[in-house]
Amino acid sequence: MDLSLSPADLAFQKEVRDWIAANFDDDMRRKMSLTKNGYIDKPTQVKWQQKLYEKGWIAPNWPKEHGGPGLTAAQRHILHAELSGAGTPNVAPFGVSMVAPVIMAFGNEEQKKQHLPKILSSEVWWCQGYSEPGAGSDLAGLQMSAVRDGDEYVLNGSKIWTTLAQWADMIFCLVRTDKSGKPQEGISFIVFPMNLPGISVRALPTLDGPPEGRQEINQVFFENVRVKIKDALIGEENKGWTYAKYLLEFERGNAYASGLRNMLRKVKKIASKEMNGEAPVIRDPDFARKLSQTEIRIEALDATEQRVLSALSAGQNVGPESSMLKYQGSETQQQITELALEAAGVYGHPFMHDTLALAEAGSNVDCPTPEHTLTAAPSYFNYRKTSIYAGSNEIQRNIIAKAVLGL
Repeated sequence: MDLSLSPADLAFQKEVRDWIAANFDDDMRRKMSLTKNGYIDKPTQVKWQQKLYEKGWIAPNWPKEHGGPGLTAAQRHILHAELSGAGTPNVAPFGVSMVAPVIMAFGNEEQKKQHLPKILSSEVWWCQGYSEPGAGSDLAGLQMSAVRDGDEYVLNGSKIWTTLAQWADMIFCLVRTDKSGKPQEGISFIVFPMNLPGISVRALPTLDGPPEGRQEINQVFFENVRVKIKDALIGEENKGWTYAKYLLEFERGNAYASGLRNMLRKVKKIASKEMNGEAPVIRDPDFARKLSQTEIRIEALDATEQRVLSALSAGQNVGPESSMLKYQGSETQQQITELALEAAGVYGHPFMHDTLALAEAGSNVDCPTPEHTLTAAPSYFNYRKTSIYAGSNEIQRNIIAKAVLGL
């Protein structure tokens, strides 16, 4: 495996860095420094995504025939690494990275023409309807029903933990269309607008805040919602479990190392400014040991990502390695937020739910802590989710045991 960059890749890396310097403006930087989860307000989020769209970089994994930039695997990795390392806003994944690959692979031509251009331009915002009360990691236990009535499905049920549903124009859902066989055999994959009669969104309060309207997660209710089958159904009826597994491979197979290094830099900033007695926290031997262990873990994860990159460059799929990246990356994220909270010390106690209020023009909100410690506690609470979503880490270990170790 050759880890060195070619002259063309080095030139591309410089292009990306120069573009970030020119487009990641001070307003976005300040908001990102105060976010607890990588998301900011929708107008700024869309503004950033449209900048990427105009450059041609919003969907680096898309094939050229659907508007992708035609980057090599190495260039895609460089782009992701530079964006993550600079701390730029995350591209909302539900359209670009999740539903779009399913539509490309299994949707009909009309569905591709209808949805893919608007996903690419961020004209339409998507959310994901998978988990339900009582059916989270056990996704096959979902009960939201889609009953045929002529050329329509009638939908009843609810979805939970629905990220940014309050902003969404469209939703992709797993629904139960058949109860007669095994649970996995009666699931279908459908897409439809969020403004249909019978759909309601309720904010879910969480320990990390913020208040309703800018919350991260929601519960979405469907009461006799009618959708046209020809428009809504992706692929074949009762094949949704296959499509869901295909989508999860994209959701889990992220590169983590660059983003983790950026998170760790923030921890070092806090630890350099906060004191432990007469010396900065970063000079405490026990804290320094934990920092070093975390850095080693990030480097090991980066080596795994490089092996995956090598396989992708050779035309192979991510496969079960995506589970390895997911559980190691998410647990390291949690470890870093724990270090941030430890470094913040007493400033982890004054808790401010809406940290982004400080970044808004004209805000008169008093800051209860030094600004560099402001997100330590909210991020710590928020990142408890990472070992659960996209399939809990226990599920990932089962996949690795079966698919990699042959157990």
